[in-house]
Amino acid sequence: MTESKIITTIYTWRVRFGLLALILTVLFARPTLLSLLVGLAVTSAGLSFRLWACGHLKKEKELTTSGPYRYTRNPLYLGNVFIGIGVVIGSNSWWAIVIFVIYFLLFYPVIILEEKGRMQNIFPLQYSQYSKNVPLFFPNFRLSWPKNPRKFSWQLYKYNKETRALFGALIYWAILTALMFFF
Repeated sequence: MTESKIITTIYTWRVRFGLLALILTVLFARPTLLSLLVGLAVTSAGLSFRLWACGHLKKEKELTTSGPYRYTRNPLYLGNVFIGIGVVIGSNSWWAIVIFVIYFLLFYPVIILEEKGRMQNIFPLQYSQYSKNVPLFFPNFRLSWPKNPRKFSWQLYKYNKETRALFGALIYWAILTALMFFF
């Protein structure tokens, strides 16, 4: 199997394995009121960052450089990390930490490299300049890409189907809350 095929396979299976990781996390969860409250707060921060990003994103139609894309080239994935950390905290389980770390290390480097390659192919000149000035993952709030006049758009948020992440999070937190009260 070629390296390209392996990357494509990992990229394709990321959502299925993410769902499996979430199910395993629920099975090992031992939530407390404190873990639920702190985990929910961290997850909310991640969802808010994703909301901000999706309200600026025009997938593969133009290189998005407004909103959080001024500070990191991958704000959606950064938001996912916060969501994952919130899930780990909320579950109050060492197994959840192990599952999250394995998932993150297995999938996110591949996902980010796949995305980088796609953006380089679609927007070769723009992305080259953008990538020189904006970090790949960890944001730099002091140095940012020049301000883009695009404002946040609820229409883009809806178009990017970000409500799926919100509903998925609500379902997860409802299950964890039920676990705390009934098991």
